[in-house]
Amino acid sequence: MMLSRTDLLLRSTAFLVVHVAVIFLVNNVLTFWWSWPGALNTLKGDGGGLLGWLQLASYIGAPLWAAMHVYFHRQATYGELSVRVSNWAAYTIRVAFWMVLLVGMADMLVSFMRIESMLPALIGDELTLELGKPRFRGLYLHLPLMLLSFLVAWHSRGLGFIWLTLMVVVAEFMIVITRFIFSYEQAFMGDLVRFWYAALFLFASAHTLLNEGHIRVDVAYTHFSDRAKAWVNVVGIFLLGLPLCGVILSLGMWSKTSSINSPLISVEVSQSGYGMYVKYIMVGYLAIFAFSMAIQFASYLLSQFGVLRANSKQVMEP
Repeated sequence: MMLSRTDLLLRSTAFLVVHVAVIFLVNNVLTFWWSWPGALNTLKGDGGGLLGWLQLASYIGAPLWAAMHVYFHRQATYGELSVRVSNWAAYTIRVAFWMVLLVGMADMLVSFMRIESMLPALIGDELTLELGKPRFRGLYLHLPLMLLSFLVAWHSRGLGFIWLTLMVVVAEFMIVITRFIFSYEQAFMGDLVRFWYAALFLFASAHTLLNEGHIRVDVAYTHFSDRAKAWVNVVGIFLLGLPLCGVILSLGMWSKTSSINSPLISVEVSQSGYGMYVKYIMVGYLAIFAFSMAIQFASYLLSQFGVLRANSKQVMEP
């Protein structure tokens, strides 16, 4: 099936959103974690070298790659492409949910055993001391579990909202029981509830968008035709949705000292003594939220473009 220029442009625009979001995050890691020169420094002529030119080329070539992606899937309908992109967003969220679930349980257990002086008998004094250091715990405890989350999410098709909600309720219930019955409470207990609840709130946004679950404050939209609704959604995504995601990612990850990058790079933790060492991960929630929403907005664009193109073809038919 040959695509018209309009279809090629519309589909490429949606896929360009996905490609730019992925390229931005990948280059952010390469620049601030692996010390690559960065596309912006290369563009300024600050001696980026081959690596810098590769990063710059990734942005310049993004429209071409998006068009090629569309061409290779030219047989697919707008609806099929929308589902395909939405599945990418769903996988991202599944990874994030499993990450916070596994990391939260593991870090909570380590914090509890450290407070109760159980670790030295199990792993020795030296390793116990190392687990008290944020970088060590992040590298040897959190990172392996994060990598494991990618594998678990690949084989688990459920998004895990129910399980994470249940875990939040159980964690809060345990705080009530231990505080008022056993007079026992530690900082890590409240940290765990905040860690999971923040993830539930932010990661569910893209899934809620997919299921039309966000509240629409309007009195006219429900009475619009399908074509008018599609136009409202497309304009809203370009004027409000995507700019919001772009602002969060750019302001939070523009430099090494930005509000998201800085805590992640320094493995920032709370000052609550023997609390959980997951504050830096919670800062990363914002990046995951913006990225997953951008991908879901791209999926939403494809579905709305499909409505517009279907209606326009019906109008052109005699």
